Amino acid sequence: FYTGGDYYIGGWKSLKNGSANMDVLVAMGSSVAYFYSLAVLFYAPLGAHVYFETSAVIITLIKLGKMLEARTKGRTGGAIRKLMGLRPKTATIMEGEKEREIPLTEVKVGDVIIVRPGESIPVDGVVLEGESTVDESMLTGEPIPVDKHAGDRLTGGTINGEGRIKFEAKRVGKNTALAQIIRLVQEAQGSKAPIQALADRVAAVFVPAVIGIAFLTFILWWTIGGEFVPAMIRMVAVLVIACPCALGLATPTAIMAGTGKGAEKGILFKNSEALEMRHPFQEQ
Repeated sequence: FYTGGDYYIGGWKSLKNGSANMDVLVAMGSSVAYFYSLAVLFYAPLGAHVYFETSAVIITLIKLGKMLEARTKGRTGGAIRKLMGLRPKTATIMEGEKEREIPLTEVKVGDVIIVRPGESIPVDGVVLEGESTVDESMLTGEPIPVDKHAGDRLTGGTINGEGRIKFEAKRVGKNTALAQIIRLVQEAQGSKAPIQALADRVAAVFVPAVIGIAFLTFILWWTIGGEFVPAMIRMVAVLVIACPCALGLATPTAIMAGTGKGAEKGILFKNSEALEMRHPFQEQ
């Protein structure tokens, strides 16, 4: 119950909302086997065998699937972490004739910022003084650095070359181009593709149907065979095997993996629908 507590809580909340999800099937399948075994343990005439291991194996296998799903999501979340890692932690601003290093979060629009050779540009802005080349591959995918002079625009997260430049901050915080890219990737991973919406609708109908079929299986086997234990085992088998985990888990995991891998390659999807529409295209 401790290990599978999430399924019992999720199933209860689902039933309170007037629906049934995959958690209900897992909770029912493991609970039936456990409570029957508990009854046999205290009152032997009910049966000759206990099925505690069946209940434990059900929860263990489902948990294993959840763990693999979490690992996949963790790897795809690395794309966002890499984008966030492009931002420096601090920025050097001019205060009168002096330079002062401050946290990136304290930079304001209008601040004059100094960027030395090899440093990351902290925020979006316009060059005031100096000349340099800037590596903008994180934004454009082009490996060749771009020349920057007074009046040219700079993008936060890009890498300064060999020159020392002074620029004025124009966009900071969540308004920078890099912050918008990160938000775009996060929104794409959280959005639902048409196939996922279809999977949710199918699962909403499928789960109650599976519960009904499981009880029908139990009644038929008990009526025809006259034995409770074989009927119960087959009911548990229907509940667990028919659990639509592929519909409910594989689709969102595939979307996260696809958008995350695209971000690593410099391809940004505005939403999951755009990712789904990508499949007819062929590489040239």
